Parts: sequence; structure tokens; C-alpha cells
Amino acid sequence: MTVSTLPSSTAASSVTAAYARLTEVFPGLRAELLAEGVAAPSGAGWVGAAELARGGGALDTFLAWDNAQVLRDHGHQARPDVVASFGLHRYSWPACLLITVPWFLHRRVPRIPVGDVAFQRALGHFTIRVREFACLPDDPAAALPGARVVPDEAALRAEVLDAVAEHIGPVLEGFGPRMRRGKRALWGMATDEIVEGLWYIAHLLGEERRAMAELELLLPGTTKPYVGNAGFRELTGPNGESLPTRDRASCCLFYTVRPEDTCVTCPRTCDAERVRKLTPAS
Repeated sequence: MTVSTLPSSTAASSVTAAYARLTEVFPGLRAELLAEGVAAPSGAGWVGAAELARGGGALDTFLAWDNAQVLRDHGHQARPDVVASFGLHRYSWPACLLITVPWFLHRRVPRIPVGDVAFQRALGHFTIRVREFACLPDDPAAALPGARVVPDEAALRAEVLDAVAEHIGPVLEGFGPRMRRGKRALWGMATDEIVEGLWYIAHLLGEERRAMAELELLLPGTTKPYVGNAGFRELTGPNGESLPTRDRASCCLFYTVRPEDTCVTCPRTCDAERVRKLTPAS
């Protein structure tokens, strides 16, 4: 991972280890921390999160990539709302990890408003400014400038949800008019991105079960504006083995592009098909 050289006493230093570990297990995603006074990159495929939140030409350009990908890989045009759904997923899935991974690994929750984030999707490269973060009282990082100490794990979970909402909420507003979905459906998508992103990364880290337990506490199903709970449940494989799955709060609409192939966590996918997909081929 590329990380700018930063003094050890900055708020950004609270997340460098977490972002380095993220890239170690998932090399397709990098996060570069920008020091104050260093301009965020632009051009050459870069887009600011604030630009996506405003919609307009920057979002048109961003979604043109998804439109071209569908044509290239599937040989036919997708509906504009489907293209927008794909684009939102491909931004929000990694963006949520910028908040959830530091929380999961080190119990630190960075605040990253849209004005402090830029993304180069072809490279999987984010640039971020972290000026503020939340942590627990016994965290050595509590002495850093920008630290906001919260009393306990429940308060820190609330910080995670607030930080994601602060970042993703404006992005949903930018994508929303193109997606033919109401506010509840959009926040259902955000709920899914939080859960499925961290669940996947935790599997790579060898900590899948801990992540599932943490996510069930994070999203019990009663926290607005999020929709639904973590949705985990267990299926039984052909040899009696446990197969974790979950039920998404939203649909990514991939079935409209390839009807014969649904996601394993899609509400449209029956349990028998889930077991088939989750059971390793012998």
C-alpha cells in the first residue's frame, strides 16, 4: 500500500496499520493518506467522492465505465438504473471498508466526509484525509490530535454507523435519481455493503466468525437510516458441515443482466442453490 509520510502524532497515523493490512490481504484496494496541504489527485480516472455526491458530469463519466463493462462482458445493454446500481456498489463496497476495517482490527473509527476522499476505480486506489477518529479510553492512540474518546464498545459501534452515514449518505443522494429506488432501498444497499465488505475481508484475515458476531451487534435491525440487520444464518452442507450465508436487504439487479445467475446472498436464491454454490467441488 502507498501511504504518504506522516508525522507519528497525526490522526491519520491511527489508521495506517489497518489500511496496510487491508491491502496485504486484498491487493486490489489501496488507501493513500494525504497530509494537510497536499492536493488530492485529479484527472486520469480520478473522481472525488464529493463529485459523485453532486451527480452531473463526474457521475456520468464514472458510470460510463460500468456501462462499458456490461457491454463488454455480457454483450448487451443494461438498463440505466442497473448501471447506476453497479456503479454505486463498486464505489460503496470499498469505501465502507475504509471505516469498518480500522474498527474491526484496532477499534478506531475514522471520519472521512466526502470532501476528503478521492477514488481511482481502475487502480482500486483511494486517497483520504483523516482529521478525526473515535477510539476507546485504553487505546494508545487516544492521545493523538483528532482523537475523540468514547466510553465503550456500544458507543464505538454507533460511531461506525455515523461515520459510514456521513460518507455514504451524500453519495446515495448523488446516485439516487438514476436508480429508480426510494430512500429505504438505497439505505438497504448501504447496509449490505457494510456487512458483505467486512465479512469478505474478515474471511481473508481468517476471522470470519468474529466478523459475523461483530456485524450482528453493529446492525441489530433497529438503527436508522440503515435497513435490516446483518442477516446471517447457517445452512447445512451435504456432509453435515455448516455453511454461513446471509440474506441481503437489497438486490444488486445482476439478474437483469444474466437471469440464470444470481448472487449467493440474493433474496432470489433458494437455499438449495446456496448450498450448491457454497459447497466446494470435490
